[in-house]
Amino acid sequence: MYMLAVDQSTSATKALIFDTSGTVIDKTALDHQQYYPRSGWVEHDAGEIYQNTLRVLGILLKKHPDKSFICLSITNQRETFVVFDKSTGEPLYHAIVWQCRRGEPTCRRLTEAGHEQEVQNITGLKIDTYFPASKITWLLEARPDIRQKLETGQALLGTIETYLIYRLTGGVSFVSDHTNACRTLLYNINTLDWSETLCALFGVPLHALAEVRESSAHFGETDFEGLLGKPIPICGVMGDSQAALFAERCFEPGSTKVTFGTGSSILMNIGHQVKQSANGMVTTPGWSYQGQPTYAFEGIINFTGATIAWMRDQMRLIDSPEETEALAMTVEDNGGVYLVPAFVGLSAPYWQPNIRAAIFGLTPASTKNHIVRAALESIAYQVTDVLELMKSESGFTLEHIHADGGMVNNRFLMQFVADMTGFRVRASHLPELSALGAVMSGMLGVNIHDSLASLATLPHQFTDYDPHMSAEQREKNYTGWKQAVEQLLK
Repeated sequence: MYMLAVDQSTSATKALIFDTSGTVIDKTALDHQQYYPRSGWVEHDAGEIYQNTLRVLGILLKKHPDKSFICLSITNQRETFVVFDKSTGEPLYHAIVWQCRRGEPTCRRLTEAGHEQEVQNITGLKIDTYFPASKITWLLEARPDIRQKLETGQALLGTIETYLIYRLTGGVSFVSDHTNACRTLLYNINTLDWSETLCALFGVPLHALAEVRESSAHFGETDFEGLLGKPIPICGVMGDSQAALFAERCFEPGSTKVTFGTGSSILMNIGHQVKQSANGMVTTPGWSYQGQPTYAFEGIINFTGATIAWMRDQMRLIDSPEETEALAMTVEDNGGVYLVPAFVGLSAPYWQPNIRAAIFGLTPASTKNHIVRAALESIAYQVTDVLELMKSESGFTLEHIHADGGMVNNRFLMQFVADMTGFRVRASHLPELSALGAVMSGMLGVNIHDSLASLATLPHQFTDYDPHMSAEQREKNYTGWKQAVEQLLK
């Protein structure tokens, strides 16, 4: 028996085949174009994403015509949203991406009007344009025709998984799950439903939003527009970061994971009760199973892997991300160079959207390799910032953290994260943890497993990195980072 999965990320759409032990049998991926119509604006063509979804699934099905599949599971970039036609499923505007900053004026207006605490109490989130609501407000103000179609029911609104499921089911299923819905700034994490108060605050028609189900629920059926001989159920739908938490078996309070992707999400299981952070973290449902939600603290970092892509694509310092490990290790230390990657502002724990990136400490002796090393180190410093805060606010004692994502293969980075945080880093051998998490949720839905305890028995391979740096050197490095950030914040 086999399971299909789609991992729709910020940069690409990947299709994977898993067996029921959670092993990847095959995979393929297609990149999609990034659109930057103005400074700070980021968009995707949702139509291209859907066609790429069909293409990658078609490639795998053609390669494995003898395999039968139990279901399709989906994981996705969470805060990106699409407005699409109810009749055709076609997008009415480019998908507006989580990185996009066009909602800043709305966020500023609502914060100045005193809504910050109210919004956090309902959603667990900050008023920030990272989340869709303010950008939805922008779109409905900029495009009255789209607003009218939403208000009259001719158009629908959803995050990426909602859009993909709608199209894959031919418009039959208009659904989301808790892990995606809760990222919109329109969702009440206390009652697990859409908030009328926040829909009114942001001017979003509540009836244009999808039905919300548990991740392991049945989300409809699809034959991928005829690519399969008969339809299979869609089961196991999770936002990418929560899916990684799930795949890491972080089922106990205090267990924590870091996903190293385009940005990074650090999630800590805090149990079944909502707790609010007073110092810059957000609270989010990690998952809900059999009617019981599990919540998590989350620290969001906008630019981690994207910093490496910037060095490759914009600065031409490297030809590929794989080079960075060797280049960083050619120099003894960072030479006093610190890169603060605030390309779209700084997120947790600073939440300063208007500052921009900078490099500090350059001297005539500085080389390209120092800058590459500083870029990798900046990822570890940001992770340390968040973990220090989580440790103090949660009251949990951490012994190790789980790591996943494409950058876990960078041994320099993993070791530096261990050295700076002081925790063992347990780096997964499987980069596709988000896809595995969705598949594990799907296994619950189709009764391959009947409990979280049963899922925990699945094979799990990783490499451990233990901290080795002296306390004095760690303090010196971290102090230099703090001073660089403070210079930007002045």
